Amino acid sequence: MTAPLPRQRRHETAHYGCLGVGVGPANLSLASLLHDRNEVANLFLDREERFGWHDGQQIPGATLQVSLLKDLVTMSEPTNRFSFLSYLHDQGRIYHFINAQFDAVPRQEFRNYLEWASQGNTNVRFGEEVREVDFDGTSFVVRTSRRTATADNVVVGIGTRPWVPEPARGKLGGTQFHVSDFVSRDRDFAGKRVAVVGGGQSGAEVFLDLISRPIERLPRRVIWISRRHNYFPIDDTPFTNEYFVPSYSDYFFDLDRPARVALNAQNVLTSDGISESTLREIYQRCYARRFVDGADDLFALLPNRTVTGVTADHDAWDLTVEGNDDPGLIEHVESDFVVWATGYRPATADFLSPLEDKLAREGEEYNVDKDFAIRWDGPRDRSVFLQNGVRDQRGLADPNLSLVAWRSQRIRDRLLGVHSNEQREPFIDWAGKHTTDLLDQA
Repeated sequence: MTAPLPRQRRHETAHYGCLGVGVGPANLSLASLLHDRNEVANLFLDREERFGWHDGQQIPGATLQVSLLKDLVTMSEPTNRFSFLSYLHDQGRIYHFINAQFDAVPRQEFRNYLEWASQGNTNVRFGEEVREVDFDGTSFVVRTSRRTATADNVVVGIGTRPWVPEPARGKLGGTQFHVSDFVSRDRDFAGKRVAVVGGGQSGAEVFLDLISRPIERLPRRVIWISRRHNYFPIDDTPFTNEYFVPSYSDYFFDLDRPARVALNAQNVLTSDGISESTLREIYQRCYARRFVDGADDLFALLPNRTVTGVTADHDAWDLTVEGNDDPGLIEHVESDFVVWATGYRPATADFLSPLEDKLAREGEEYNVDKDFAIRWDGPRDRSVFLQNGVRDQRGLADPNLSLVAWRSQRIRDRLLGVHSNEQREPFIDWAGKHTTDLLDQA
């Protein structure tokens, strides 16, 4: 196995063309596309001491729900040195990966790839927190835990934070926690009652992990609760995947807000459903546990219900669960542990507070233009770009890995003052463009 790409320090500068805040997949993608572009001096900072990506929920056997080609760079720049295939080749295992014939990329492997890219990028620094971003009339002034620098442009890519519903707030701790802490909080669940709340991929992975443990480590009972009417699969069919191409993101961006909100609600299962392979494995495991092993009471599946209350009951938790179709249906679920697989929300960018009066908002999000720059009361050639924070303006693909490389390309093009060639139009004519062209020709 070869070592990661050499991490050499370039000449330090106090002024940058682009300064990135946060080093998750979004900003790491941009850093990768900018790495060999000397036209824009760039630096990307993260307050953590080392790279991490959902480390607390890297459950053994979990896989990506997107193609391996949807890495940091390939969809925009296939020859870039920071591609997933370059990682496999650099690590000396590209043939092994091909021969393994994975149906989907192991999530831990993709996480290791991301860390490899962060270690090999000379413009990425960890252990440095950005505390304040201001504007002095000419440049952005960025104050960190280690320095004060100036920049023509700032790119915010601080990712998301775990979210739990109101009944859980103020109650998280040793026996009740978000799925993002599942691996690190993995207690001895043997003989215990565990409630898993959330009907998406994360909840499915936790439920499957718990009911798949060796007999001596099995929980006494695992209860899987979901607001959805059933445990639904992700829609990963070809035409549905047209929602995850650049042209649809631009089409969605041009719609009015009510239409965008409605589309996100209607199509949530295109990004937040459960992989069919996971559902199949869960069903087979349930069959084996109940009918082969005789563990009749090991699990309970409770979809179409909402947790409306959580109270402490001695050393356990009492969850009040109401039926969605029948509000009169109220159940009480007793559990020793509660795992909330209830998703994430964009992290708050408190360091932008000095600029708050200058930055435009749309609902709970910053309002961005077509290049993901926040609309603001300042010079056109100075911008604060926002990555992975405008789902309501750009659609369900915004927090997804599918368009990470394209979005970074769009931002990079703006920084360089160029326009990269776009891919061909999709098969689906969303905006009536081709129909209009035909009528004009008639």
